[in-house]
Amino acid sequence: MYVSFGKKSVAVAVSALTALAVSACGTTSGGSGGSNEPKQPSVLELLASDLKGSLQKTAEATNKSDSVTVSMTGTAGGEKVEMRGVLDLGDPVKAEMTTTDPKGDSTVVRMVGAVIYVEIPAEDRSSMDGKRWMKMDLSEAGKQAGMNFGKQFEDIDPTKQVKTLIATEGTKVVGQETVDGTATVHYTVNTPLATHLEQVDAKLRAGVEQQMTKMGVKEITTDLWVDEQYRPRRAALKMGPLGDLVMDYTDYGKAVTVETPPTAETLDFAEMLKGLQGLTASN
Repeated sequence: MYVSFGKKSVAVAVSALTALAVSACGTTSGGSGGSNEPKQPSVLELLASDLKGSLQKTAEATNKSDSVTVSMTGTAGGEKVEMRGVLDLGDPVKAEMTTTDPKGDSTVVRMVGAVIYVEIPAEDRSSMDGKRWMKMDLSEAGKQAGMNFGKQFEDIDPTKQVKTLIATEGTKVVGQETVDGTATVHYTVNTPLATHLEQVDAKLRAGVEQQMTKMGVKEITTDLWVDEQYRPRRAALKMGPLGDLVMDYTDYGKAVTVETPPTAETLDFAEMLKGLQGLTASN
């Protein structure tokens, strides 16, 4: 999907959000008494030794969070990705992200379920009926591709990354590592494409398989770094030629507000296309 305003493009933003789709409390414990008491393992030691139990606690902790701040870098659809913003982990999942292109230009993107709103640059609004936002409802596009983007976008929730590791055989502990000054335990798993597709909703599977096969994806590598509060601090996805993304999570539970832009300030991309097609037909 490609939409441009003058020299600015939101292809990277939409590709990144779609790639994400193709697609969490404890304290350090220790001995409290005399020297005869056995030393209790720390949370980091438990994260490393009790893999399944610790990941389940991580999923439960993250699931209680209402919001999180995310910073994302990598590539998606052959384009460099750099985005930062907040996620409202309610129903539906909402997001407000600022994406920066290779030239350093920034674009604000809001997502409400399967609907994406891209902020039109001030210098281009006069040619867009003075509208500030371009609305793109990906539900219809998803139906045509055999996919449900609304359902997929829920996977931005870091809880889904944890559940992927729980559900996949072969998840391993890499070891203790520091992420942005925070002590974490690093997990990793390589998932063959066929196994990955088993975790995808049956109604979406054909479309996802077609997309990934076309791009030459043979396996998905998921990495996760979990801190001593059983919360993901970093997640990484490697999807072969389709792209690779690294997401850093901070500020769990911080109050965020992501509002749907007012209708009066919104230009519907689908309606605009219909208008252009009508003009072409009349000529």
